[in-house]
Amino acid sequence: MLTNTMSERSSRFEKLKQYKIRNYDFSLIIMAIALTIIGIMAIGSADESLKNKQILGCVLGVITMVFVSLLDYHVLIKGYWIYYIMNLVLLGLVLVIGNTVGGATRWINILGITFQPSEAAKLLLILFYAKFIMKYKDRIKNFSFVLICLVLLAVPLLFILMEPDLSTTIMTTIIVCGILFIAGIDWKLVVAVLSVAIPTVIVVIYSALQEESIILKPYQQKRILAWLHPEDYATGESYQTLNSIMAIGSGQLLGKGYNTNEITSVLNGGFISESQTDFIFTVVGEEFGFVGSVLVVILLCLLAVDCFVIASRAQDIAGKLIASGMGFWIGFQGFLNIGVATGTLPNTGIPLPFVSSGLTSLLTVYAGLGFVLNVGLQSKKYLSYY
Repeated sequence: MLTNTMSERSSRFEKLKQYKIRNYDFSLIIMAIALTIIGIMAIGSADESLKNKQILGCVLGVITMVFVSLLDYHVLIKGYWIYYIMNLVLLGLVLVIGNTVGGATRWINILGITFQPSEAAKLLLILFYAKFIMKYKDRIKNFSFVLICLVLLAVPLLFILMEPDLSTTIMTTIIVCGILFIAGIDWKLVVAVLSVAIPTVIVVIYSALQEESIILKPYQQKRILAWLHPEDYATGESYQTLNSIMAIGSGQLLGKGYNTNEITSVLNGGFISESQTDFIFTVVGEEFGFVGSVLVVILLCLLAVDCFVIASRAQDIAGKLIASGMGFWIGFQGFLNIGVATGTLPNTGIPLPFVSSGLTSLLTVYAGLGFVLNVGLQSKKYLSYY
């Protein structure tokens, strides 16, 4: 038995040595770093004091990405239940010892390090479901198995919702549902879910239009109404969104210039709060104009597409789900953030991947890209492995 273990370790080491530089997806790395550089510039305009911290996050993120990419994702996901339990523990600690900022408790401080567990939860759940679904891949079309997957998801979602953090709850749900879809759940179940989800959305919007909603909290109702009729809430719930749209529009084609000091700048006038995080796209639109905004959108789309391309070439279900999960994460979270900044979606605070300020979100998404790169490396060289 000892001999077999040593042989297996030797085999893994030999496979690690066979990684070749030409098989590395440098386009993925270049696009991620380009987005982060744009983010660093925008953050410097929004809050100069956070610029160096974001630069540090970029350096640490790239190091983490490269390190993870050279490991073996098959080995790393073996502790999938550890990831799930760790996730619950960290999210539980937020509710017990978390720091409250702006009415929300989302951060904890351990050994002098402050971080946001709900951001790390996305990656931990991707790794958990990748291995969990691969282990029981023969049951993926069974309703009972899908139900188990959803029950396992409900626990961390409840913790995140209690913070409260509705936007991250929605984003995490999208990621896991996307993973289940890619895994091959029965189309009948997909149709059944959509047949329930679409009427539910309609009912929620209809309820928000009533004088008193019986299913929405007052602040939730106001957010939906402010989205539907922003002019009626110009000094309240839609104040941020209207100013954001004005700032993006004022940038016109080429923008007002990096770190502009124009007195007409919406950002410099202090009309946008959280411009370094939730509304970072507003800064990009005002200072870099339509060209800069389109560049960010294109880079995010290409990153997401690249993840799905790597997923299509993965040698096993686990690799496919890891890469797909990251594709859903980057693509949909980018869509949600930009949708809020442009008034397309109701105001829900969520960072723009690679661009918004925040070490936890930046390091986590870079670590996730490291797993995607490793999936790509192994899919090209070790198709017979496992």
